[in-house]
Amino acid sequence: METCYKILLMMKRKPGMSLDAFKRYYEKQHVPLSAKYAQNIDRYIRRYITPQDHPETGPAQELDFDVITELWFSNKRIFDAALKHITTQIQPEEIITDEKNLFDRGSFRIATVAEFEGLNSG
Repeated sequence: METCYKILLMMKRKPGMSLDAFKRYYEKQHVPLSAKYAQNIDRYIRRYITPQDHPETGPAQELDFDVITELWFSNKRIFDAALKHITTQIQPEEIITDEKNLFDRGSFRIATVAEFEGLNSG
């Protein structure tokens, strides 16, 4: 069984930006820029969140974030180094500048996941 380590980044689009414009900018502008700094990441996934109505809780409401970005690592040492960097270092200026065009940077939340697959997690 293989273990996968993930860093989850939950982020909100900047005020006034439509969800479609947010997705388009993220995919066409921010992803290619981020790739310059994404060495040793096994997978880089963006999961865009669209709230839905529910029969018991009512109409969909805006959530605190619009995307969950997943950075996947199979190597624990690389995962630990990436997490330390993300949580203790100021990002490169070109990333910060680009993020200001895209995100409400004060909304950023980060979490980690250790994912095990299979019936025997040993």
